[in-house]
Amino acid sequence: MRIVKWLFGIVLVAAALVWVGGLLLSPKVIVARSIVIAAPPDKVYALLVDPRQWKRWTAWNRRDPQMQMTFSGAASGAGAAWAWKSKGEGDGRMLFTAAEPGRRLAYELYFPEFDNTSGGDLSLAAEGAGTRVTWTMNGDFGSNPLWRWMALFADRMIGPDFEAGLANLKAEAEKP
Repeated sequence: MRIVKWLFGIVLVAAALVWVGGLLLSPKVIVARSIVIAAPPDKVYALLVDPRQWKRWTAWNRRDPQMQMTFSGAASGAGAAWAWKSKGEGDGRMLFTAAEPGRRLAYELYFPEFDNTSGGDLSLAAEGAGTRVTWTMNGDFGSNPLWRWMALFADRMIGPDFEAGLANLKAEAEKP
């Protein structure tokens, strides 16, 4: 009985440390990756501004070719939206909130599974004869201390997908 009480005490202290530690962590997360593409900004931008083009280059669409997508709002640019359902990649929706031709596309993401909204943008800048594309996501894991622990790993979880997506975008944009 003594051992059970001792083990229960250890579990209780560990849970309290995880909970309190989570409260001390920031809920904010920023993930960013960039790549230089040997194509002019306008050519790259055309692959970003139309949500129907994203399936050509994002890592998520390539991992689940059966992903069901629906499009709404504007055909491209600010107001364009798309939603997806995927057994492997989860469900979500994206709304393009701002579009500056050849320069920037801002978006808002919503994941119903997590009841979480995040935002970000893809910015383009001329670099030499090409274009530097920087993909940034800004998220907030809210007040739940356990989700805040997840924020510590967001860069390692999302960053590789951004890198793969940017590499695919580069391949698409550099096609003759």
